[in-house]
This record gives sequence, structure tokens and C-alpha cells, in this order.
Amino acid sequence: MLSRAAESIYWMSRYLERAENVARFIEVNCHLMLDLPVEAKGQWEPLVLTTGDQHLFYENYATDNQANVIDFLTFSPVNPNSILSCLQNARENARSIREIISTEMWEQINKFYLQVQNTDKPQAQDAPHAYFTDIITASHLFTGIQRNTMSHNEAWQFAQLGRDLERADKTSRILDVKYFFLLPEVGDVGTLFDNIQWAALLKSASALEMYRKQFGPIDPHNVIDFLILNREYPRAIRYCLFRANQSLRTISGTPEGSFQNTSEQVLGRLLAELDYTSIDEIISRGLHEYLDAFQTRLNRLDNAIFETFFATAPSSTTT
Repeated sequence: MLSRAAESIYWMSRYLERAENVARFIEVNCHLMLDLPVEAKGQWEPLVLTTGDQHLFYENYATDNQANVIDFLTFSPVNPNSILSCLQNARENARSIREIISTEMWEQINKFYLQVQNTDKPQAQDAPHAYFTDIITASHLFTGIQRNTMSHNEAWQFAQLGRDLERADKTSRILDVKYFFLLPEVGDVGTLFDNIQWAALLKSASALEMYRKQFGPIDPHNVIDFLILNREYPRAIRYCLFRANQSLRTISGTPEGSFQNTSEQVLGRLLAELDYTSIDEIISRGLHEYLDAFQTRLNRLDNAIFETFFATAPSSTTT
């Protein structure tokens, strides 16, 4: 498979997953505003913190109110992580590999992009739940179409790899924002306000129902355990890395317990550490410090994947 095509399908998948996650954060936050006490309203800045684009936001907007944050995260052309920017990049990558993906995939991604591009912006502000639910549904529809109309070959594995790494990254970011940014006051811990936010965090990963089936009442320790170490939930960090590791080894043909390149080494080591750690060890180390280091290692993994599979080797010149 050409490295150019592999990179395009990898990033197509990452951008689509990123767009869905941003829509998911906004939709959940709109519900959160209805549940929070009056003195706790205005929890919109954390959504910008989740994407890591706060400096860009404040360069273009005066205040972090609902209207500005929704505009920045959904439609802003200057924000590379806005839903519209992600879908535009996903569409461009899909266009370059039309010969690899199915016609149905191309039609859905094109329809998805136009759905957001042609939006009457007040619609997203006036009825955010319905609007962002439609975006999430469009993403799910693409995933289903991809699964059922594309051969599960090497290109498929690159798409899965991109999606699972993007999911792991976003789960770590929303968990970090909740733990590190939203509750600076010790007195808020264990309050109704605290429990509402932990429930919203689970909803952001569509995990509230599955969490309750396993643990019952909301408990921060169990929420962190579920979103980091769970081996069965598809948005838990450990599960995402397990699936990414399967895809990576299927692409290279490397058996478990060994590695042939830096990307397999980095991912294998990261997954092994998750397999043999406990949530108590993570919390005692410091959850923010752990997640910050995790995101740095994910960036290193992404760079290693680029160098292993996508970078064009310089041609040798005979003199």
C-alpha cells in the first residue's frame, strides 16, 4: 500500500473521530448547564481547554460564553480542530483515496461535510441538543458504512488505528480537564455539583449506562478506573490502545511479544504498563501528571507511526 494512501486514510479516520468527539462534548455540556446550580453556570471554557486551543480562542473571541465557544468549536475556519475544519480535512483525505474507499463512504463523508458547512448558525445555538446529536449520528452512520462496505484489509487497519488513537487521546483529555481544571476548590469534592460533572464526563464518552451496569453509583475512583483501565468499553483508554496495537501488528505482521519498529515499541510498552498497573497507583502518582505524560507519549507514538509508515525515504544518489 502506498504510504500516501495509508496516511490519508489514517488521518481521514482521526479527523472524523475528532469531529464527533467535539460534537459530543458540546452536546453533553448543553445538558450539564441545565443540571448545574445557578452559581456554577458558565462552564464553557473547559471545552476549549479540552481541545488545547485556548490561546487561539482568546485571540479571536472576547469572552468564553456559550455562543462564542460553540461558534469556535463548530464553525471557526481559524480553529484547526473545529468540527467544520475536521470534516473539511477528512473530506480532502477521502477525496485523495477514492480508489480505496467505497462509494458509499465517499457519499456519506461528503454529505456529512455539507451538512455542517451549510448550517444556519443560529440553528446550532438555538437547538444545540438536536443539532449536535445529528452530527454524532452522521459520524456513527459513516462508521457503520465503512465497516460494512470496505474490505477489512491493510487500508482498513490504518483507519482503525487512527480512530482508536484519536479516541484514547480525547478520553484522556476530557478526564484531565475534569480532574485538573473544573474543581480547584477542595470543598467542591463529593458535592452534588461534583457528581453532576462526573456523570457528564461519562456521558461525554457515552459511558454512563455501561458504567452504572458495572459500578452503580457515581464514584470518582471508579469513573477514573472505568475510563482508563476497562478492557471492554470501546472508549476506555486501555481498550483503545489494545485495538490500536492489534491493527498495528496486523499491518506489519509482527507477533506479540516483539517489535520491528519504534511505533510498535512505544505502543507495546504503553499497553503493557496499562496491563500491569492499578488505578490506585495512577492516582497516587497524580492523575494530571499521569495523563499529561500519557498525552506526550501518544504524540510520540503518532510521530513514530509517521516515520515508520508515512515518511518518504530520501532517494539515494549515485555519484
